[in-house]
Amino acid sequence: MFRLVDTRDPDAVQREVEAICSAMYPAGDHGFVARAFGWARDCFEGRHLGYLPIDARYHDLEHTMQGTIGLAQLLQGRQAAGAAPPVNAAEFQLGILAILFHDTGYLKRSDDTEGTGAKYTAIHVDRSAAFAEEFLGAKGFADADVFAIQNMIRCTGVQVDLPALKFRSETERTIGYALGTADLLGQMAADDYLEKLVVLYDEFAEAEKFPGAPLPASFMFESADALMRSTQGFWEHFVLPKINDDFHGLHVFLNDPYPDGPNSFVRRIENNLHRLQQQLAAKPAI
Repeated sequence: MFRLVDTRDPDAVQREVEAICSAMYPAGDHGFVARAFGWARDCFEGRHLGYLPIDARYHDLEHTMQGTIGLAQLLQGRQAAGAAPPVNAAEFQLGILAILFHDTGYLKRSDDTEGTGAKYTAIHVDRSAAFAEEFLGAKGFADADVFAIQNMIRCTGVQVDLPALKFRSETERTIGYALGTADLLGQMAADDYLEKLVVLYDEFAEAEKFPGAPLPASFMFESADALMRSTQGFWEHFVLPKINDDFHGLHVFLNDPYPDGPNSFVRRIENNLHRLQQQLAAKPAI
């Protein structure tokens, strides 16, 4: 059921999400996905008034595409499995908007010329929620829908108190947890995840020097090599408990076929980690 999509090509991701949306909601708004992707691309590519193009090199448009395809496929798999409560078309749209805007907090305003957006790593979730409110409010979205989108975005925060988020419904909470799941799995399953770890380290190193928002200690590494050597533990001790427990095991809806088939996202992550261990074994620790 799930197709592998080149997330370096936003047009390919848009086409796949359009196909998923049409299959799930044949009577729905068939122009929604194109509009939402257009808005997100305008923001990331520097066509939103008052903002610069994204210059964070890890949390870029491709990173957003990785999470977006993961969320759409997870919700598709969940619907196919007949899980309750069902997600209706309007709720699906809120989820897609949330994942498309979940890292807009890395965008810089036009007069912000120092460093890159990576300096906002520690506060990017709150900045993303504020940006979504500003942007979608101007598009005429209801305050309650914007608030739901903001809560979904907050599900991606490393230190968020998930039970404290005041969702309007259990369905919206489920979408938020699905979004958090897709954000983690999408980036770690990427073909170039290992190569991008050096870029991720550079973002953390820049953010560590930013005086307005100190990084949590778990984000601080003495070198890119140290970050790479911590990645297996990050998967085992943070990501797996997060997706299995905090996010209620929603990743199983990416199993193909459901429920016992292989999960292509998890399989690609395990392949990446195996390749990483081989690389680390071939060189001394720095």
